[in-house]
Amino acid sequence: MSTHAEDLKLRLMTIELLRTAKYKRNITYRELASKTGLPVTVLSRYAKGHVLPNTTRAKQLLKVLTKIVGLETELRSRIKFDDTGYFDNTEIVGDYNILQQAANHALANFAGKRVTKILTAATDGIPLATMVANALGVNLILAKRNKEVGVKAFLDETYVLGKHSGVTVTLFIPKDAIKKRDSVLIVDDMIKSGETQEALAHLVKKAKAEISGVFSLIAVGEDWKERLKFGKDSPVEVVTYIKSPHD
Repeated sequence: MSTHAEDLKLRLMTIELLRTAKYKRNITYRELASKTGLPVTVLSRYAKGHVLPNTTRAKQLLKVLTKIVGLETELRSRIKFDDTGYFDNTEIVGDYNILQQAANHALANFAGKRVTKILTAATDGIPLATMVANALGVNLILAKRNKEVGVKAFLDETYVLGKHSGVTVTLFIPKDAIKKRDSVLIVDDMIKSGETQEALAHLVKKAKAEISGVFSLIAVGEDWKERLKFGKDSPVEVVTYIKSPHD
């Protein structure tokens, strides 16, 4: 952390994790005190927003709290596959604390790179992409499955949804939404086959812009890895990897 703004963001991030532990996971102050080594009264003041920890203490707290209620821990606690190999992501894409932590995670990993636009596919990726766009201070572009009335020209990309589905999907973005000089970060809540993210990458290439990387909360299995190879300057950053239930 090198600037006052970054230090403040770290301290606020720590408070968010503490509140998640106390109010979302119902961990008592006494339990938190035993894990962090801080008095109950101090933790209470932090959680209630009466005072912020200094940078040194925030780093110490963050190290402990991420093991208890960190982003990866929170994500894994919500992933439960059904008999058909799918899981309900409602608790993930609708949880503000998770989305805020994810946005901070993306900021930490991509702040040093040139990112001018965020691109996602409607609909589940929108909450996460919105938070990441806000954290990075750039505009958001939505790729939709239908053409918007009033838009004169589009870029489109068609792909097959799943190996054996026989179903094709076409994604559209306004033609002028991405410029040649843009560097686009592709954001989605989950990567499974990689087909959707690959289609988004093709849209970026059709606009003759560059791909700054891919950011996702969850990656299932490894089938997607062959599709999403953009080089070392365009990393694929995933918070947590889980095995496919069919493996």
